[in-house]
Amino acid sequence: MKIEELKNKTLDQLKSILIDLKKESFNLRFQKANGQLENTARVTVVKRSVARVLTLINNKIKNESEN
Repeated sequence: MKIEELKNKTLDQLKSILIDLKKESFNLRFQKANGQLENTARVTVVKRSVARVLTLINNKIKNESEN
């Protein structure tokens, strides 16, 4: 997920995206443990997406507290 797409989202939307990404991350780890994971690069993509969303959430919270 690109950062430009995420910047226009509200805080609640970002939190729901974060929940979905964490669920996907859990499922990917489970598949990897069982040897069923075919696209191993997806794990890295999801981890980076989680980091992007968390960064935006923290920035939005910080900006709201300053105003």
